Amino acid sequence: MNVLIVEDYQELAVEIVDFLSKTGYLCKWVSSCEAALEEMEVNSYDVMLLDLGLPDGDGFEVLKSVRKQQSKVAVIVITARGELDDKIEGLQLGADDYLTKPFALTELGARLFAVIRRIHGFTVNELNIHGFSLQLQDYKVSYNAIPINLTKKEFDIFQYLVLNKNRVITRLQLTEHIWGDILEVNSDSNFIDVHVRNLRKKLDKHDSIAWFETVRNVGYRIND
Repeated sequence: MNVLIVEDYQELAVEIVDFLSKTGYLCKWVSSCEAALEEMEVNSYDVMLLDLGLPDGDGFEVLKSVRKQQSKVAVIVITARGELDDKIEGLQLGADDYLTKPFALTELGARLFAVIRRIHGFTVNELNIHGFSLQLQDYKVSYNAIPINLTKKEFDIFQYLVLNKNRVITRLQLTEHIWGDILEVNSDSNFIDVHVRNLRKKLDKHDSIAWFETVRNVGYRIND
């Protein structure tokens, strides 16, 4: 999942980026309201971790703008402002969760995963599709309990397509969500197709994957 961290305290931001990156998230850090809004215009994010006390304004203004744009990004407020009125305002403006500093990184990770589960409508840490099982937190895939050795990128692609099953996912969407900043990669290159081809070969060894469809000149779709 792609996470935008909006936090002006560098030491905390670095700790969050390091922790979440090791857990498997793609992270981008900015330190101001302006940078956060610019980033949201350019790239697609699943979750925003939003501080309120930013150098160029109040984080609530970022939240208002994001919700006004009807962005589907989940927003977790991370702030030292623990007053009840602030919590109520944040939730009423559309925040998905509100976490008061100081907090344990493990708690942040748990809340983040809970929000993601809610977004995608699943209640367990496992996805199943045509006999294949994906363990979301362990990055493991199996077929009828037989382990399948996927690379991190192959797992990420498989997971994202399963989470969006029955929808056509474009190569650009995969680039944004698997590789992060689209400005830093060449979306016209064939690296997406190479990873998908390798993923298909590994899955096809266990069972027919006619449900894993290529939509010509567009992208891919997994049919339930």
